[in-house]
Amino acid sequence: MSSHSLEQFLTENIEDLKSKGLYNVIDPLQGPNGPTIDIEGKSLINLSSNNYLGLATDNRLVDASIEAAKKYGAGAGAVRTINGTMDLHLELEHKLAEFKHTEAVITYQSGFNCNMAAISAVMDKNDAILSDELNHASIIDGCRLSRAKTIRFKHSDMEDLRAQAKAAKESGLYNKIMVITDGVFSMDGDIAKLPEIVQIAEEFDLITYVDDAHGSGVLGQGAGTVKHFGLSDRIDFQIGTLSKAIGVVGGYVAGSTKLIEWLKLRSRPFLFSTAMPPASVAAIIASVDILMNDQTLIKKLWENGDFLKSELKKLGFDVGHSETPITPCIIGDEVKTQEFSKRLYEEGVYAKAIVFPTVPKGTGRIRNMPTAAHSREMLEQVVSVYEKVGKELGII
Repeated sequence: MSSHSLEQFLTENIEDLKSKGLYNVIDPLQGPNGPTIDIEGKSLINLSSNNYLGLATDNRLVDASIEAAKKYGAGAGAVRTINGTMDLHLELEHKLAEFKHTEAVITYQSGFNCNMAAISAVMDKNDAILSDELNHASIIDGCRLSRAKTIRFKHSDMEDLRAQAKAAKESGLYNKIMVITDGVFSMDGDIAKLPEIVQIAEEFDLITYVDDAHGSGVLGQGAGTVKHFGLSDRIDFQIGTLSKAIGVVGGYVAGSTKLIEWLKLRSRPFLFSTAMPPASVAAIIASVDILMNDQTLIKKLWENGDFLKSELKKLGFDVGHSETPITPCIIGDEVKTQEFSKRLYEEGVYAKAIVFPTVPKGTGRIRNMPTAAHSREMLEQVVSVYEKVGKELGII
Protein backbone atom coordinates (compact mmCIF):
# COMPACT_ATOMS: atom_id res chain seq x y z
CA MET A 1 0.00 0.00 0.00
CA SER A 2 1.37 3.43 -0.94
CA SER A 3 2.07 6.22 1.52
CA HIS A 4 -1.02 8.20 2.59
CA SER A 5 0.73 11.55 2.06
CA LEU A 6 1.77 10.53 -1.46
CA GLU A 7 -1.75 9.33 -2.30
CA GLN A 8 -3.24 12.61 -1.06
CA PHE A 9 -0.69 14.68 -2.99
CA LEU A 10 -1.32 12.82 -6.26
CA THR A 11 -5.14 12.82 -6.00
CA GLU A 12 -5.41 16.54 -5.15
CA ASN A 13 -2.98 17.69 -7.80
CA ILE A 14 -4.30 15.53 -10.63
CA GLU A 15 -7.85 16.75 -9.92
CA ASP A 16 -6.58 20.34 -9.82
CA LEU A 17 -4.99 19.96 -13.28
CA LYS A 18 -8.22 18.48 -14.67
CA SER A 19 -10.33 21.36 -13.31
CA LYS A 20 -8.02 23.96 -14.93
CA GLY A 21 -7.86 22.33 -18.37
CA LEU A 22 -4.19 21.43 -17.83
CA TYR A 23 -4.57 17.64 -17.76
CA ASN A 24 -2.93 15.94 -20.73
CA VAL A 25 -4.30 12.71 -22.18
CA ILE A 26 -1.86 10.49 -24.09
CA ASP A 27 -3.25 8.97 -27.30
CA PRO A 28 -1.41 5.80 -28.41
CA LEU A 29 -1.05 5.38 -32.19
CA GLN A 30 -2.04 2.18 -33.95
CA GLY A 31 0.58 2.49 -36.66
CA PRO A 32 3.25 4.89 -37.96
CA ASN A 33 3.47 8.61 -37.13
CA GLY A 34 2.89 9.88 -40.66
CA PRO A 35 0.77 12.65 -42.27
CA THR A 36 -2.26 10.67 -41.13
CA ILE A 37 -2.46 8.56 -37.98
CA ASP A 38 -4.82 5.94 -36.57
CA ILE A 39 -6.10 6.29 -33.00
CA GLU A 40 -8.75 3.94 -31.62
CA GLY A 41 -9.65 2.86 -35.15
CA LYS A 42 -10.13 6.45 -36.35
CA SER A 43 -7.99 7.92 -39.14
CA LEU A 44 -6.95 11.55 -38.57
CA ILE A 45 -4.89 14.17 -40.40
CA ASN A 46 -1.86 14.53 -38.15
CA LEU A 47 -0.66 18.05 -37.25
CA SER A 48 1.11 17.25 -33.98
CA SER A 49 4.29 15.40 -34.89
CA ASN A 50 7.79 16.87 -35.19
CA ASN A 51 8.38 14.63 -38.22
CA TYR A 52 8.93 17.77 -40.36
CA LEU A 53 10.24 16.05 -43.49
CA GLY A 54 8.28 12.80 -43.25
CA LEU A 55 11.54 10.89 -42.82
CA ALA A 56 10.41 8.91 -39.77
CA THR A 57 8.46 6.65 -42.12
CA ASP A 58 10.77 6.87 -45.16
CA ASN A 59 11.65 3.44 -46.57
CA ARG A 60 15.30 4.44 -47.06
CA LEU A 61 15.66 4.93 -43.30
CA VAL A 62 13.67 1.79 -42.49
CA ASP A 63 15.85 -0.34 -44.80
CA ALA A 64 19.07 1.12 -43.35
CA SER A 65 17.95 0.37 -39.80
CA ILE A 66 17.00 -3.23 -40.66
CA GLU A 67 20.37 -3.90 -42.29
CA ALA A 68 22.27 -2.41 -39.33
CA ALA A 69 20.25 -4.39 -36.79
CA LYS A 70 21.08 -7.60 -38.68
CA LYS A 71 24.78 -6.73 -38.82
CA TYR A 72 25.37 -5.15 -35.39
CA GLY A 73 22.48 -6.41 -33.23
CA ALA A 74 19.59 -4.68 -31.47
CA GLY A 75 21.67 -2.74 -28.96
CA ALA A 76 25.16 -1.27 -28.61
CA GLY A 77 25.86 -3.30 -25.48
CA ALA A 78 27.92 -0.75 -23.52
CA VAL A 79 28.58 2.92 -22.88
CA ARG A 80 30.60 4.74 -25.52
CA THR A 81 33.76 4.94 -23.36
CA ILE A 82 34.01 1.19 -22.73
CA ASN A 83 33.18 -0.70 -25.92
CA GLY A 84 29.83 0.69 -27.02
CA THR A 85 31.36 2.85 -29.76
CA MET A 86 30.88 1.18 -33.14
CA ASP A 87 32.27 2.34 -36.45
CA LEU A 88 28.71 3.45 -37.25
CA HIS A 89 28.77 5.99 -34.38
CA LEU A 90 31.98 7.52 -35.70
CA GLU A 91 30.66 7.57 -39.28
CA LEU A 92 27.58 9.45 -38.08
CA GLU A 93 29.62 11.98 -36.09
CA HIS A 94 31.94 12.69 -39.04
CA LYS A 95 28.96 13.11 -41.35
CA LEU A 96 27.18 15.47 -38.94
CA ALA A 97 30.33 17.60 -38.57
CA GLU A 98 30.48 17.93 -42.37
CA PHE A 99 26.75 18.73 -42.49
CA LYS A 100 27.02 21.36 -39.74
CA HIS A 101 30.32 22.89 -41.04
CA THR A 102 32.06 22.35 -37.69
CA GLU A 103 35.29 20.59 -36.72
CA ALA A 104 33.65 17.81 -34.71
CA VAL A 105 30.40 16.36 -33.29
CA ILE A 106 29.40 14.21 -30.32
CA THR A 107 26.07 12.33 -30.31
CA TYR A 108 23.77 11.62 -27.35
CA GLN A 109 20.68 9.50 -26.73
CA SER A 110 18.33 12.50 -26.88
CA GLY A 111 18.27 16.23 -27.49
CA PHE A 112 17.27 16.70 -23.84
CA ASN A 113 20.42 14.77 -22.84
CA CYS A 114 22.56 17.17 -24.91
CA ASN A 115 21.53 20.15 -22.80
CA MET A 116 21.92 18.25 -19.54
CA ALA A 117 25.37 17.09 -20.70
CA ALA A 118 26.95 20.05 -22.44
CA ILE A 119 26.02 22.96 -20.17
CA SER A 120 27.09 21.26 -16.92
CA ALA A 121 30.33 19.93 -18.45
CA VAL A 122 31.57 23.48 -19.09
CA MET A 123 29.73 25.80 -16.66
CA ASP A 124 29.87 25.68 -12.84
CA LYS A 125 28.98 27.65 -9.68
CA ASN A 126 31.61 30.30 -10.48
CA ASP A 127 29.99 31.12 -13.84
CA ALA A 128 26.87 32.85 -15.19
CA ILE A 129 24.45 31.93 -17.95
CA LEU A 130 22.33 34.48 -19.84
CA SER A 131 19.25 32.54 -20.96
CA ASP A 132 16.33 33.67 -23.14
CA GLU A 133 13.16 33.54 -21.02
CA LEU A 134 11.42 31.27 -23.58
CA ASN A 135 14.21 28.69 -23.82
CA HIS A 136 13.24 25.01 -23.83
CA ALA A 137 12.76 23.11 -20.56
CA SER A 138 15.91 21.04 -21.19
CA ILE A 139 18.01 24.23 -21.28
CA ILE A 140 16.47 25.38 -18.00
CA ASP A 141 17.25 22.00 -16.41
CA GLY A 142 20.78 22.00 -17.87
CA CYS A 143 21.41 25.44 -16.38
CA ARG A 144 20.15 24.30 -12.96
CA LEU A 145 22.35 21.22 -13.07
CA SER A 146 25.45 23.32 -13.80
CA ARG A 147 24.85 25.41 -10.61
CA ALA A 148 25.89 28.52 -12.55
CA LYS A 149 24.03 31.76 -11.84
CA THR A 150 21.18 31.84 -14.40
CA ILE A 151 20.19 35.32 -15.57
CA ARG A 152 17.10 35.39 -17.78
CA PHE A 153 16.80 38.04 -20.47
CA LYS A 154 13.56 39.13 -22.13
CA HIS A 155 12.64 37.06 -25.16
CA SER A 156 14.75 38.09 -28.17
CA ASP A 157 15.26 41.52 -26.57
CA MET A 158 18.76 42.53 -27.60
CA GLU A 159 18.83 45.70 -25.46
CA ASP A 160 18.07 43.61 -22.38
CA LEU A 161 20.66 40.99 -23.35
CA ARG A 162 23.31 43.68 -23.84
CA ALA A 163 22.49 45.29 -20.46
CA GLN A 164 22.59 41.92 -18.64
CA ALA A 165 25.84 40.92 -20.39
CA LYS A 166 27.47 44.25 -19.50
CA ALA A 167 26.37 44.02 -15.85
CA ALA A 168 27.55 40.41 -15.52
CA LYS A 169 30.90 41.16 -17.12
CA GLU A 170 31.55 44.35 -15.15
CA SER A 171 30.56 42.73 -11.84
CA GLY A 172 33.75 40.64 -11.92
CA LEU A 173 31.85 37.85 -10.13
CA TYR A 174 32.09 35.20 -12.81
CA ASN A 175 34.90 33.22 -14.41
CA LYS A 176 32.93 32.50 -17.58
CA ILE A 177 29.67 33.85 -19.01
CA MET A 178 27.55 31.95 -21.54
CA VAL A 179 24.58 33.11 -23.61
CA ILE A 180 22.04 30.41 -24.50
CA THR A 181 19.15 30.59 -26.94
CA ASP A 182 16.90 28.30 -28.92
CA GLY A 183 17.52 28.69 -32.66
CA VAL A 184 13.80 28.34 -33.43
CA PHE A 185 11.36 28.77 -30.55
CA SER A 186 9.08 25.75 -30.69
CA MET A 187 5.87 27.28 -29.33
CA ASP A 188 5.79 30.43 -31.49
CA GLY A 189 7.97 29.45 -34.46
CA ASP A 190 10.09 32.62 -34.32
CA ILE A 191 13.82 32.61 -35.05
CA ALA A 192 16.52 33.81 -32.62
CA LYS A 193 18.35 37.03 -33.54
CA LEU A 194 21.66 35.23 -33.88
CA PRO A 195 23.64 37.95 -35.72
CA GLU A 196 22.90 40.43 -32.90
CA ILE A 197 23.52 37.80 -30.20
CA VAL A 198 26.93 36.98 -31.74
CA GLN A 199 27.83 40.68 -31.89
CA ILE A 200 27.02 41.13 -28.18
CA ALA A 201 28.83 37.89 -27.32
CA GLU A 202 31.99 38.99 -29.09
CA GLU A 203 31.89 42.38 -27.39
CA PHE A 204 31.64 40.87 -23.88
CA ASP A 205 33.52 37.58 -24.46
CA LEU A 206 30.45 35.38 -23.96
CA ILE A 207 30.42 31.67 -24.80
CA THR A 208 27.68 31.16 -27.42
CA TYR A 209 25.25 28.23 -27.23
CA VAL A 210 22.39 27.60 -29.71
CA ASP A 211 19.86 24.80 -29.25
CA ASP A 212 18.68 24.21 -32.80
CA ALA A 213 16.21 21.37 -32.22
CA HIS A 214 13.52 22.95 -34.42
CA GLY A 215 15.95 24.55 -36.89
CA SER A 216 17.80 21.35 -37.81
CA GLY A 217 16.52 20.04 -41.15
CA VAL A 218 14.35 23.14 -41.58
CA LEU A 219 16.61 26.22 -42.00
CA GLY A 220 19.98 26.76 -43.68
CA GLN A 221 19.50 24.06 -46.37
CA GLY A 222 18.76 21.71 -43.48
CA ALA A 223 21.94 22.50 -41.51
CA GLY A 224 20.00 24.80 -39.19
CA THR A 225 19.66 28.35 -37.90
CA VAL A 226 23.40 28.97 -37.46
CA LYS A 227 24.07 28.08 -41.11
CA HIS A 228 20.98 30.12 -42.14
CA PHE A 229 22.76 33.22 -40.78
CA GLY A 230 26.23 32.17 -42.00
CA LEU A 231 27.60 31.94 -38.46
CA SER A 232 28.96 28.38 -38.39
CA ASP A 233 32.45 29.55 -37.36
CA ARG A 234 31.25 32.01 -34.69
CA ILE A 235 29.05 29.83 -32.45
CA ASP A 236 30.76 27.73 -29.78
CA PHE A 237 28.02 25.15 -29.15
CA GLN A 238 25.47 24.02 -31.75
CA ILE A 239 22.91 21.58 -30.33
CA GLY A 240 20.78 19.56 -32.72
CA THR A 241 18.14 16.88 -32.43
CA LEU A 242 17.98 13.70 -34.48
CA SER A 243 14.35 13.00 -33.57
CA LYS A 244 12.48 15.79 -35.36
CA ALA A 245 13.29 16.64 -38.99
CA ILE A 246 15.96 13.91 -39.06
CA GLY A 247 13.19 11.47 -38.15
CA VAL A 248 14.85 9.01 -35.73
CA VAL A 249 16.04 9.62 -32.13
CA GLY A 250 18.95 11.25 -30.31
CA GLY A 251 20.81 14.54 -30.31
CA TYR A 252 24.26 16.00 -30.88
CA VAL A 253 26.60 18.82 -30.02
CA ALA A 254 28.65 20.33 -32.86
CA GLY A 255 31.69 22.53 -32.20
CA SER A 256 35.47 22.63 -32.08
CA THR A 257 37.60 19.49 -31.84
CA LYS A 258 38.74 20.52 -28.34
CA LEU A 259 35.17 21.09 -27.12
CA ILE A 260 34.02 17.68 -28.35
CA GLU A 261 37.10 16.05 -26.79
CA TRP A 262 36.19 17.64 -23.43
CA LEU A 263 32.55 16.52 -23.67
CA LYS A 264 33.70 12.95 -24.34
CA LEU A 265 35.81 13.15 -21.17
CA ARG A 266 33.40 14.94 -18.85
CA SER A 267 29.73 14.96 -19.99
CA ARG A 268 27.83 12.54 -17.80
CA PRO A 269 25.15 11.22 -20.23
CA PHE A 270 27.99 10.25 -22.61
CA LEU A 271 29.94 8.54 -19.83
CA PHE A 272 27.08 6.77 -18.09
CA SER A 273 24.44 5.87 -20.73
CA THR A 274 24.57 2.98 -23.19
CA ALA A 275 25.35 4.10 -26.73
CA MET A 276 22.57 4.69 -29.27
CA PRO A 277 21.32 1.45 -30.93
CA PRO A 278 23.03 0.67 -34.26
CA ALA A 279 19.72 0.52 -36.15
CA SER A 280 18.93 4.11 -35.12
CA VAL A 281 22.43 5.30 -36.00
CA ALA A 282 22.24 3.77 -39.49
CA ALA A 283 18.81 5.34 -40.09
CA ILE A 284 20.18 8.75 -39.06
CA ILE A 285 23.12 8.39 -41.45
CA ALA A 286 20.65 7.65 -44.27
CA SER A 287 18.57 10.68 -43.27
CA VAL A 288 21.53 13.08 -43.18
CA ASP A 289 22.65 11.75 -46.58
CA ILE A 290 19.24 12.65 -47.99
CA LEU A 291 19.39 16.18 -46.57
CA MET A 292 22.92 16.78 -47.83
CA ASN A 293 22.02 15.76 -51.37
CA ASP A 294 18.39 16.77 -51.95
CA GLN A 295 16.43 19.89 -50.92
CA THR A 296 13.05 18.64 -52.24
CA LEU A 297 11.58 17.71 -48.86
CA ILE A 298 12.68 20.99 -47.21
CA LYS A 299 11.10 22.98 -50.06
CA LYS A 300 7.81 21.05 -49.71
CA LEU A 301 7.80 21.58 -45.93
CA TRP A 302 8.04 25.36 -46.37
CA GLU A 303 5.36 25.42 -49.07
CA ASN A 304 2.97 23.51 -46.81
CA GLY A 305 3.79 25.69 -43.80
CA ASP A 306 3.27 28.92 -45.76
CA PHE A 307 -0.06 27.66 -47.17
CA LEU A 308 -1.51 26.65 -43.79
CA LYS A 309 -0.39 29.84 -42.06
CA SER A 310 -1.80 32.05 -44.81
CA GLU A 311 -5.17 30.26 -44.94
CA LEU A 312 -5.69 30.27 -41.16
CA LYS A 313 -4.77 33.95 -41.03
CA LYS A 314 -7.32 34.72 -43.79
CA LEU A 315 -10.01 33.05 -41.67
CA GLY A 316 -9.16 35.39 -38.77
CA PHE A 317 -7.16 33.10 -36.51
CA ASP A 318 -4.26 34.48 -34.48
CA VAL A 319 -1.17 32.64 -35.79
CA GLY A 320 1.29 34.76 -33.84
CA HIS A 321 4.63 35.76 -35.34
CA SER A 322 5.96 32.46 -36.63
CA GLU A 323 8.80 32.67 -39.17
CA THR A 324 8.97 28.89 -39.71
CA PRO A 325 6.52 26.12 -40.67
CA ILE A 326 5.43 25.87 -37.01
CA THR A 327 1.91 27.33 -37.06
CA PRO A 328 0.44 28.22 -33.67
CA CYS A 329 -3.24 29.03 -33.46
CA ILE A 330 -3.53 31.05 -30.27
CA ILE A 331 -6.86 30.66 -28.44
CA GLY A 332 -5.94 32.02 -24.97
CA ASP A 333 -8.16 30.37 -22.37
CA GLU A 334 -6.89 26.89 -21.44
CA VAL A 335 -10.30 25.18 -21.15
CA LYS A 336 -11.44 26.62 -24.50
CA THR A 337 -8.16 25.56 -26.11
CA GLN A 338 -8.70 21.97 -24.91
CA GLU A 339 -12.29 22.09 -26.19
CA PHE A 340 -11.10 23.38 -29.59
CA SER A 341 -8.60 20.51 -29.88
CA LYS A 342 -11.31 17.99 -28.93
CA ARG A 343 -13.65 19.31 -31.65
CA LEU A 344 -10.86 19.17 -34.25
CA TYR A 345 -10.33 15.53 -33.28
CA GLU A 346 -14.02 14.77 -33.73
CA GLU A 347 -13.83 16.32 -37.20
CA GLY A 348 -10.81 14.22 -38.22
CA VAL A 349 -7.87 16.55 -37.42
CA TYR A 350 -5.31 15.66 -34.75
CA ALA A 351 -3.81 18.88 -33.37
CA LYS A 352 -3.02 18.89 -29.66
CA ALA A 353 -3.71 21.74 -27.29
CA ILE A 354 -0.58 23.31 -25.77
CA VAL A 355 -1.26 24.95 -22.41
CA PHE A 356 0.52 26.00 -19.20
CA PRO A 357 3.20 25.11 -18.08
CA THR A 358 4.49 24.56 -21.64
CA VAL A 359 3.34 28.09 -22.53
CA PRO A 360 2.44 31.02 -20.22
CA LYS A 361 -1.04 31.05 -18.64
CA GLY A 362 -3.67 32.65 -20.87
CA THR A 363 -1.79 31.85 -24.10
CA GLY A 364 -3.19 28.37 -24.76
CA ARG A 365 -2.84 27.38 -28.39
CA ILE A 366 -3.17 24.63 -30.93
CA ARG A 367 0.30 24.09 -32.35
CA ASN A 368 0.06 22.89 -35.94
CA MET A 369 3.08 21.13 -37.40
CA PRO A 370 2.64 20.75 -41.18
CA THR A 371 5.19 18.42 -42.77
CA ALA A 372 6.61 17.66 -46.20
CA ALA A 373 4.48 14.51 -46.21
CA HIS A 374 1.12 16.33 -46.15
CA SER A 375 -0.68 16.70 -49.46
CA ARG A 376 -2.34 20.00 -50.39
CA GLU A 377 -5.72 18.22 -50.21
CA MET A 378 -5.06 17.23 -46.59
CA LEU A 379 -4.22 20.80 -45.64
CA GLU A 380 -7.29 22.16 -47.45
CA GLN A 381 -9.38 19.72 -45.41
CA VAL A 382 -7.69 21.01 -42.23
CA VAL A 383 -8.52 24.62 -43.13
CA SER A 384 -12.15 23.66 -43.75
CA VAL A 385 -12.39 21.96 -40.34
CA TYR A 386 -10.74 24.95 -38.64
CA GLU A 387 -13.30 27.28 -40.19
CA LYS A 388 -16.21 25.10 -39.02
CA VAL A 389 -14.96 24.67 -35.45
CA GLY A 390 -13.70 28.26 -35.15
CA LYS A 391 -17.15 29.63 -36.00
CA GLU A 392 -18.91 27.09 -33.82
CA LEU A 393 -16.85 28.10 -30.74
CA GLY A 394 -16.98 31.84 -31.51
CA ILE A 395 -13.24 32.17 -32.07
CA ILE A 396 -13.57 33.64 -35.58
